[in-house]
Amino acid sequence: MATSLALPLAGKVAIVTASTQGIGLAISRRLAKDGARVVISSRKQGNVDKAQKQLQDEGLDVTGMVCHVGNAEDRKTLVTKTLERNGSIDILISNAAANPAMGNIFDTTEEQWTKIFDTNVKSAFFLAKEVAPHMQKKGNGNIVFVTSIGGYQPFELLGCYSVSKTALLGLVKAMAPQCAEMGIRVNGVAPGVIRTKFSAPLHTSTSIAEEVLKQVPVKRFGEPVEVAGTVSYLVSDDASYVTGETIVIAGGMQSRL
Repeated sequence: MATSLALPLAGKVAIVTASTQGIGLAISRRLAKDGARVVISSRKQGNVDKAQKQLQDEGLDVTGMVCHVGNAEDRKTLVTKTLERNGSIDILISNAAANPAMGNIFDTTEEQWTKIFDTNVKSAFFLAKEVAPHMQKKGNGNIVFVTSIGGYQPFELLGCYSVSKTALLGLVKAMAPQCAEMGIRVNGVAPGVIRTKFSAPLHTSTSIAEEVLKQVPVKRFGEPVEVAGTVSYLVSDDASYVTGETIVIAGGMQSRL
């Protein structure tokens, strides 16, 4: 019993996408510290190798592989190899996202729009669809989509990206009822501006950062580790009666559609 309390995710197998840096890396570290066997992934082998070594050197049970979530074969391989190595999949954290467009939303090209939605929404759903039958076998699975505060209050310079994150809020709600029948809980987290390489345009420019922080009551940017704990809670038994919800982690920023 003591071991279970100390390691709430002991015996669980987790996949985390886009997990070699930033929020994804922090989530992977936290899930592994909480007892899960974690499979990390990224588009580039070098990034996977670096993150895997870093986490393994910390004594964590982590393996990694290349996965471009926009590629159906890569998604299938990620699931297949995880099952071969670990025997099951209990947790999926869908964190991969793309944003090739910044500026006026009307300047977004059709190609950029397609890229953003293919990566941020379509790929997230189809990876969850790939994983769900394997979770159903155990009747105790968890899926968490990493959306964004921009899904509630769109960032002026990130219009298309923000809309894609709004779609993920809807995906959580749409999937939850059917997944509940399969023994799977589906939730989301909506980070605010977290200090990562991905969000650098919002916090490295002094003028932009000042404008963004006007919307943040705690008057600072978040750190990846501040997202990871909430994700670990959502996939643990402590959240066994929570599904179809998205938890905002944004320092008090407004979060109503």
